[in-house]
Amino acid sequence: MAQNKPDPAGLKLRLVAAQRLKSVLAGDNFSPLTATELADGRDRALANRLITTALRRQGQLNFILHALLDKGMPGKSGSFEAVLRLSLAQLVFLPDLGAHSALFLAVEATKRDPKARHLSGLMNAVLRNAQANSAKFGMLSDDLLIPDTFGDTWLDAYGEAAIDAFSTALLAGAPLDLTLKSDDADLVASLGAEPVMADTVRIDQRDRPVEALPGFAEGLWWVQDAASAIPARLLGAKAGGRVLDLCAAPGGKTAQLAKVGYAVTALDSDATRMERLKENLARLDYTAETVVADAGNYAPSAPYDGVLLDAPCSATGTFRRHPEVIWHRSTGDVAGRVRLQRALLTNAFRCLDAGGVLVYCVCSLEPAEGEGQVDWALDALPGLDLWPVTPAELPGLESAVTPRGLVRTHPGMAPGGRGGGMDGFFVARFRRR
Repeated sequence: MAQNKPDPAGLKLRLVAAQRLKSVLAGDNFSPLTATELADGRDRALANRLITTALRRQGQLNFILHALLDKGMPGKSGSFEAVLRLSLAQLVFLPDLGAHSALFLAVEATKRDPKARHLSGLMNAVLRNAQANSAKFGMLSDDLLIPDTFGDTWLDAYGEAAIDAFSTALLAGAPLDLTLKSDDADLVASLGAEPVMADTVRIDQRDRPVEALPGFAEGLWWVQDAASAIPARLLGAKAGGRVLDLCAAPGGKTAQLAKVGYAVTALDSDATRMERLKENLARLDYTAETVVADAGNYAPSAPYDGVLLDAPCSATGTFRRHPEVIWHRSTGDVAGRVRLQRALLTNAFRCLDAGGVLVYCVCSLEPAEGEGQVDWALDALPGLDLWPVTPAELPGLESAVTPRGLVRTHPGMAPGGRGGGMDGFFVARFRRR
């Protein structure tokens, strides 16, 4: 009796990677593969590298696919496109992995998919063509990395030098930033981290998951990008005051507010995400009142001394970790977010006591979701005044403070003079008369 041959080495990781990439191309957010999906750490690292390269190079791969597929991408072809993109990413942009495995495993993976196996010959032909032209394709302009949907707007808002830096940041990805509970030089050294600004430290390279890093189990820090840590630091409500954190999960900003001694109410509409916030606070040994409710119509029993609104947005500023976001979003998506943000700003204003402070922030690079919302709020919400941020409040990142006293970070900036960039964030601070 014939026995089934074992799978070729590397095929499983290729199949798992293709399924993850396929889901992202269909609109899901990217999340790295876990040990549950690929137990072998080396396989998992390679699969994640292939996926992230395909996502970061998506604009260039679009160009290559257009050049190689005379009739366009075949319809209803299962995992064909995902396998092809992974293999092109390896052939053109990851030459250290070798060409043979890209070709062989791509064809084998295609044959395993009933919806794609009839295209195995096309897969082989396209990849051999790509291999023959890999040097040319490897020299494609970085201008292709940023879609036209946002490129022109960003060029006007940030300038050509910044856009070049955006492309560099996109390809480099994001280091791991942590917010510390307290100053601890020994902990920073054991983490292999470097100070960035205030209580943020940065790990450029790591060889283990976040949960295995020193101090995680003891609750000595939490993961938070350097830009994301700025809004809570700028709140400036009265000491010990009551503060409302709207759209709070997963809780990084809630933890910051608790750290400085505010009586915090953390609100989020998603019960599952709120459970994660509670788990994070418990690990850190911080306390906050938690409320599952709609931030657009929440009515507190008494107004707050401060409100922090990290509003839902296009999230274009997070493209170092989520390169897919700039290809998933449209101008229509941004317009829809703008409308939602205005509703949330209106209710945040209603929740604020006289003399109270409102901080509005978004992890977006779109002026319509940032500067444009400030103009709208000052016109639409009588009694709300802008409380300008001063450069002295952001030592090491003074350039992020605009002449108007707003804060605008982007991935091309170097917080504290360190490389690695930071998320694109917008922050505005107001007072209620």
